[in-house]
Amino acid sequence: MRINFDLLDLRAFLTVLDTGGFHKAAEALNLSQPALSRRIQSFEQAIGAPVLERTTRHVAATTVGRSLEPLARRLLDEFEESLLALTGVGDRQSGQITLACVPTAAFYFLPRAIERFNAQFPRIRFRIFDLSANEALESVARGEVEFGINFMGNSHPDLNFTRLADDPFVLACRRDHPLAKRRRLTWKDLEGHLLIGVSRNSGNRTILDAALAGTKVRLNFFYEVNHLTTSLGMVERGLGLSVLPKLATPPNNHATIVTKAITHPEVKRTIGIVERRGTRLSPAAQRFRTMLLESWRM
Repeated sequence: MRINFDLLDLRAFLTVLDTGGFHKAAEALNLSQPALSRRIQSFEQAIGAPVLERTTRHVAATTVGRSLEPLARRLLDEFEESLLALTGVGDRQSGQITLACVPTAAFYFLPRAIERFNAQFPRIRFRIFDLSANEALESVARGEVEFGINFMGNSHPDLNFTRLADDPFVLACRRDHPLAKRRRLTWKDLEGHLLIGVSRNSGNRTILDAALAGTKVRLNFFYEVNHLTTSLGMVERGLGLSVLPKLATPPNNHATIVTKAITHPEVKRTIGIVERRGTRLSPAAQRFRTMLLESWRM
C-alpha cells in the first residue's frame, strides 16, 4: 500500500501541535487557515485516521497523532540535514528561529550571540520576543516560540531549563562618579546614593530583594523603571546609579558608563535556555542552541 502525502503535510501537522492551534500555525507557515485545514485533511486521509483532536479552545494530537509525531519530526529533520549535507555549504541554509528573551539578556548578550551565529549561517532569520520573565516563560509553554532565554523556568512543570551562565548584579555609574574610582564595592557602599531600580513586581527585583533581606543594607531606589535597560540612559544623564545584571550592561569601553562588581553578598541570577518538555527544535534552532551552550557558558 502506498501512502501519498508530502513534506508540507508533515510540517503542517507538526506546526499545529507546536503552536497549539490552526490560526497560529497558518501564520507560521504563511498559509490561509482553509489551506492549512486542507493540508491536515489530506494528511489524515493518507494516514487513514485522525491525527488531531479539535475543540473550540484547544487542538491536540490523537493517539495516532502522538505515535506519529516523533517519526514525523525525525523524517523532516533527516531530510533537511541531508539537503544541507548535499549542498556542502552550511551558509546556504535558510529559515527562521523564533525565541523569547528577557530584555536584560536581549540588549547586549543576545546580539553578540546572533552576530557569531550569522557569521556561519547568514540566511537564517530571527524573530525575537523581548518579554518579561513570566511572559517569556508562558510564550515558550504555549508554543509561540521554539525556546527562550530566561532566568526563570527551572521549576516550571512543562519546561526544561538548561543553564548557560551565572549573571551577577553589578553597579552601573558614570565614569566621573566617585564610586567609579573604587577598587572594591559592597552593598553598604551604595547607601545614601540615588539608585535607579526596576519595579517591585519584576523578577530581577525579587532576586535582589530576597538576597539583601537578611542584611542591614538599606538602598534608596529613588527611581523605578519597567526595564533595567532604561536605567542606563538615566545613568548617562547623571540622574543616579543603577544596579542591574552584568549581561545587561554595556562593554567595558563604553564612553560614559563603567560597571563595578558588588560583594558582601554577591547577588546573581542564572541565565539559561528554556524549552518545552518532549518537543524537538527545528534544525536551525538546534544549531543556535548548541552554539549558545558551547560559546556562552560561563
